[in-house]
Amino acid sequence: MDSIRSAFVTIKNWLDWLPDIVVALLIIALAAGISLVVHKYLRMLTRRLLARRYPNTLAVITQLRGITRVAILILAMIIVIPVVPIPSNAAEILARVLLMAVIGLVGWAAIVTLHISADVYLRRFRLDSADNLLARKHTTQIRVLLRAADVLLVLITLGAALMTFAAVRQYGYSLFASAGVAGIIAGLAARPVLSNLFAGVQLAMTQPIRLEDAVIVEGESGNIEEITATYVVVRLWDLRRMIVPLSYFIEKPFQNWTRESTALLGTVMFYLDYRAPIGAIRQKLTEICQSSKNWNGRTVGLQVTDCKDTTIEVRALVSANTASQVFDLRCEVREQMIDFLQREHAEALPLRRQLALRSPEADETVARSRAGSRR
Repeated sequence: MDSIRSAFVTIKNWLDWLPDIVVALLIIALAAGISLVVHKYLRMLTRRLLARRYPNTLAVITQLRGITRVAILILAMIIVIPVVPIPSNAAEILARVLLMAVIGLVGWAAIVTLHISADVYLRRFRLDSADNLLARKHTTQIRVLLRAADVLLVLITLGAALMTFAAVRQYGYSLFASAGVAGIIAGLAARPVLSNLFAGVQLAMTQPIRLEDAVIVEGESGNIEEITATYVVVRLWDLRRMIVPLSYFIEKPFQNWTRESTALLGTVMFYLDYRAPIGAIRQKLTEICQSSKNWNGRTVGLQVTDCKDTTIEVRALVSANTASQVFDLRCEVREQMIDFLQREHAEALPLRRQLALRSPEADETVARSRAGSRR
């Protein structure tokens, strides 16, 4: 580092015939340019050494390219700032800016490191598999906790950067000393943010919902598409998106169809005539399920669940691995069963029966009309 600084001192001596501000700008620009060239050369060298033998390590280093570029640039500024001919107060300001940049760089590096660690951990789980309950559990937990950690690291980094200024420190001390009404107002104003933040941590730990869970919220059915630090995006069945605060899933009841397993039961109700052949309908239901790609082979059944004055209520019970497959299977059962009944058992379709009762006067009138027609 001393040799590099002495080289910049030599360059400054060569430029003594120029004004000090021009010399300072030229030296800073030269240092910045050299740092960017060095960073580019190091990237090329790293890619050449690791591309074939260590592709995963190269991928991690590639994600850190922004941090390493800024780190080399800050290091170059730290080296040349004592060399450039600038007033002492300007040098002090630049030194303070560099200190804040170092603090910000450390916070940025911590956030990126957390994200890389989370990505590496989640690579062992696949959300696109048939049985993805464990994958959804870990993915939800890691992503929600990661967002909470991001918020915490940003606040710590900003606090550390601001505390480098004496005036801000004194203001902070006086603010804490006179908490009073201002503290109460700030606490009330921050209540929604804090409640959602704590709700996010609670959701990550207890996991009442996970990514891609099938839920019913406010009477709408859909799937959990995204969980952020403050809200949850629910992808509804018709591709609309419902935005729900995180605290909703802690404070209000909702339905989660895939809490423990993705497999679901679906019901199809039929209202048939009393002459309906239950045995034949039960056999047809089994045939429909066995020929369907949506049935998971677990549950199929048919029961007469109620008897009304004109019809009987028949319930078909079927199972599938996901909510969308249950919906499709129920539609298949309805369509094919109706077609089967129309073709082979039309008597099973409900009929509206009416019994006409005639009075004695009406019978006498009918008899007279028939006698007159004979004459």
